[in-house]
Amino acid sequence: MTRTPGSIVPLIAAALSFAATNAAAQTITFANDMPGQPPKDFEFGVAGEGGPGRWQIVADKTAAGGKALAQLSTNTAANRFLVAIYSPAVFANGEITTRCKPVSGRVDQACGLIIRAADARNYYIARSNALESNVRFYRVRNGERQQLATAENVTTPSGQWHTLSLRAEGNRYTVSLNGKVLHATSDTTTGEPRPTEGRAGLWVKSDSVTHFERVEIGKMP
Repeated sequence: MTRTPGSIVPLIAAALSFAATNAAAQTITFANDMPGQPPKDFEFGVAGEGGPGRWQIVADKTAAGGKALAQLSTNTAANRFLVAIYSPAVFANGEITTRCKPVSGRVDQACGLIIRAADARNYYIARSNALESNVRFYRVRNGERQQLATAENVTTPSGQWHTLSLRAEGNRYTVSLNGKVLHATSDTTTGEPRPTEGRAGLWVKSDSVTHFERVEIGKMP
């Protein structure tokens, strides 16, 4: 596993912080939502080419409660970033976690989380990719990605559930997969001002068909 680029803080310290500062999380599930419809309290957007996504509740017998939120559009535009932003929660420091399952995608099979989102074109994002076997962290500014960290040779097979977490504390961003911290880094991009608060949500790229079983959002001081 490799980690590039960015200012990487010691992962042992990051893991201890990850465990010790868990805030009480708000959990969003989809078992009571109507299949074929988008969930309440989410806003949907796109940056790049290829048009909007199609986010809706689907039946999934492998998900808790038998339902999941899915992104179903299969437009293969490579630079197509689709988001589902949870509107009620706005915070500076906190964490978002999801249990997600990549289902299909010829160009991409992504499961992603965003934090400190101002809108569909400005946020921080952590994502796993079943086709590339990596987990990366980016800043998205005006719809353009700037990579800050990566963990390579990390498998997230399609058709299987994985738990992804992204935490923001000051200028430190920590990414965890299935309970293991993969990287913790600072924003070294030059674009100012850097986002210091915002909303959180879900992310996929290109033709990723991905299921999300639940979302947990916890605010911290």
